[in-house]
Amino acid sequence: MNRTDRLYAIVEELRAISPRLRSARELAERYEVSVRTIERDIGALQQAGIPIYADVGRRGGYALDKSMSLPPLNFTPAETVALAVALARHRGGPFERAGHSALRKIVAVLPERNAVAARDLAGRIRLLDSREAQHDHEIPAVIERAIEVGRVVRIGYLDRSGARTERDVEPFALVSGTNGWYLAAWCRLRGNARCFRLDRIASAAATEQPAPHRPFDGSAWDIPAAGLRDVAL
Repeated sequence: MNRTDRLYAIVEELRAISPRLRSARELAERYEVSVRTIERDIGALQQAGIPIYADVGRRGGYALDKSMSLPPLNFTPAETVALAVALARHRGGPFERAGHSALRKIVAVLPERNAVAARDLAGRIRLLDSREAQHDHEIPAVIERAIEVGRVVRIGYLDRSGARTERDVEPFALVSGTNGWYLAAWCRLRGNARCFRLDRIASAAATEQPAPHRPFDGSAWDIPAAGLRDVAL
């Protein structure tokens, strides 16, 4: 795990257990680094404005300000497991990491009785992957973030023959198809709308250029409107 991923994971770990404490030693063991490294990481997060405070003493540790955590939730065990099953079936989909982070937060603030019942119920659910199942490539976090905040991404894209082109694209939708996930974007190289297969995106780098808002109805990508399903929220 690189440092950037570790810093993000530390924040999510503290958010999930807030207002309880996590010691530097516990964090060091979890992320397989030294206690000194964790202390430097916490200092860097605090300097970046993350509201982490330290409680000294033998039972001390680090905690995230309660304003950054969820209040107690009244999810039933079945509702919690339903979310876990949806996430498990969502493997390789958009914002998968964020989904697991959200689930950890929910479980962390459940009443203990419901949390125990949810874990017991989850232990009685199994998913069987068929040999023909499509294993999606992981969606790059930079693409997820670009869609979220509206930024241009520079990608290296491989065509069917393996020829590579470098292009700036304005991403604004992820579409699930027969060959896995596609990125729907405006391609500045071609001056037209394009769908890019994620397994052919060899590289992706964020830029600071804002991406203009463009409506997505599928027609520009030759996707039948009847074949598109929205994600309900």
